[in-house]
Amino acid sequence: MAPKHPICFSLQYIAFLVLVCSVVSWAIPHSQRQTQEPSYLKFVHNATDFPSEDYYDYVVVGGGTAGCPLAATLSQSFKVLLLERGGTAYGKPNLMTQEGFLTALMETDTFDSPAQGFTSEDGVPNARGRVLGGSSAINAGFYSRADQDFYRRSGMNWDLKVVNESYEWVEEAVVFRPQLRNWQSAVRDGLLEAGVDPYNGFRVDHVVGTKIGGTTFDSSGRRHSAADLLSYANARNIRVAIYASVERVLLAASSPYPGSGQAAIGVVYRDRTGRYHHAMVREKGEVILCAGAIGSPQLLFLSGIGARPYLSSLGIPVAYHHPYVGQYMYDNPRNGISIVPPIPLEHSLIQVVGITEIGAYVEAASTVIPFASLPRSVFIRTPSPPLYLTVATLMEKIIGPLSSGSLRLASTDVRVNPIVRFNYFSNPVDVERCINGTRKIGDVLRSRSMDDFRLHEWFGARNFRFVGPALPVDQSDHAQMAEFCRRTVSTIWHYHGGCVVGKVVDRDLRVIGIDALRIVDGSTFSISPGTNPQATLMMLGRYVGAKLIRYRSING
Repeated sequence: MAPKHPICFSLQYIAFLVLVCSVVSWAIPHSQRQTQEPSYLKFVHNATDFPSEDYYDYVVVGGGTAGCPLAATLSQSFKVLLLERGGTAYGKPNLMTQEGFLTALMETDTFDSPAQGFTSEDGVPNARGRVLGGSSAINAGFYSRADQDFYRRSGMNWDLKVVNESYEWVEEAVVFRPQLRNWQSAVRDGLLEAGVDPYNGFRVDHVVGTKIGGTTFDSSGRRHSAADLLSYANARNIRVAIYASVERVLLAASSPYPGSGQAAIGVVYRDRTGRYHHAMVREKGEVILCAGAIGSPQLLFLSGIGARPYLSSLGIPVAYHHPYVGQYMYDNPRNGISIVPPIPLEHSLIQVVGITEIGAYVEAASTVIPFASLPRSVFIRTPSPPLYLTVATLMEKIIGPLSSGSLRLASTDVRVNPIVRFNYFSNPVDVERCINGTRKIGDVLRSRSMDDFRLHEWFGARNFRFVGPALPVDQSDHAQMAEFCRRTVSTIWHYHGGCVVGKVVDRDLRVIGIDALRIVDGSTFSISPGTNPQATLMMLGRYVGAKLIRYRSING
């Protein structure tokens, strides 16, 4: 897919602002909000403070959505090192408060910002987390468990009892109930009028119909990310190194005999001063990659694990020929419309979701966008108060998806983002699902619940004032709807794949052909789990940690 025309990109940018602006999630907390410094900071240290070499039972690479709960769980029984390339969110208003949400996502740089921006070869802007807590520390906070189809199609050996226990472990610490205000309430009612029923109220599980999901923002708007799950850790057994950039996994023969397989024995990471450190694993220990759908395949490549011809072309010594590393990259496309309503709206972000049976989920956001650039204009004399544009958005995300792409290195410097292509809508089934979802948006717009958001025009007419493209007038026209999907495609930041189960890792997430190396993150997913992946990723970290503890208690 060719990069977008600049005008189209500006419209996409407005839609991006709509989706990422500040969230007011009025929540009912289930525990007293912490006002003091989080307890886990006692074992979080700058990587410069760590020895040049040390030994652990488990080295977890990536302190993100899955890595934090995994490390916390393993520390109950084992000595664990958690390595995070970014810093901490605590004490930074742009990360910890909803008011700073937009700023954190927009103020990015190449090497240091908590949000690392990148644009895929499809021409679609995207972002990934670079902070303790990972993308759960920069996202919109929506929380909903995976659908049952995910467990059937993921390829893993799931113990659903442990799955449910793991979700509950997460939810006790970081999940809250939002209180709906005018836009989200209207969307809820519009979805029901459009036939997305039944109404399921507040639910964290995945059920067909319209529901209110969970949020990781508490009643005061304070963010609770996966980093908060480190409060469950055994402080005596865990160390967390921040600003620790892991450069490669160290491999060695798994036995002294000729022809034996390879095994992970540790990692090399570099601190902010450029000094190298070696984190080694003890006998029966493991290196576990939790660097995400971008970082984990990148680290495998840099460690010599990938397709032999490709690695050789880059001058990377081949440790193990793995042709599917970096393949099967997916991103759920987002399409929708934005309107300027005639009434003031609250800031909100995906509190209500319509879970349809036609292959799409319908969600909504509302925000107030400041025209920060106007005071600098030589043509407009602005009043002293800033000008604002209130915008409301309806969007759909397709399930799956089936379209896939690939990832390759842009540099052998691990700090440089790889190059990724998702090939949106290359599979015709994804196009059909998008058409179904956008038609459902049209049904919601025609509902009585949306009447208050129409503007009065001449001769008594009332219509929506769109920001960016409107839906095609004839929504029964298949070709026009398909073109709308392709022309307005954007991301909802749910990319996954690159190290998928059955291709790169086995059903227990062990890297095929490499002992003592496991991957626990969204790179192993070939399908997105329900409406939003963060709940499932936090569950996954807890789940794998609990299973490893049980396995080793039985097998020694």
